[in-house]
Amino acid sequence: MSYLHLSFYSAFTLSSLGLAFHRTHLISALLCLESMMLSMYIALAMWPIQTQTPASTLLPILMLTFSACEAGTGLALLVASTRTHGSDLLHNFNLLQC
Repeated sequence: MSYLHLSFYSAFTLSSLGLAFHRTHLISALLCLESMMLSMYIALAMWPIQTQTPASTLLPILMLTFSACEAGTGLALLVASTRTHGSDLLHNFNLLQC
């Protein structure tokens, strides 16, 4: 395994562990999701270079587009929840209340 693969795997693993264990604030969960998407984007962008294929793929650009949409939706939810609940603490959100 090369150092490039090790760095992508470790970045993805650390961000998923951060998402699993540090879920106190919504902004930290969103940052962990964004770092997961960024490590996947870099891995997909470097994949044609590693396999030495001459054609670039459209998949990294498509994933980057979905990542931007996910970030915009997450920030909109963050603003809406902060306005209604007063903070972005995840334990304050109760999905059973209307």
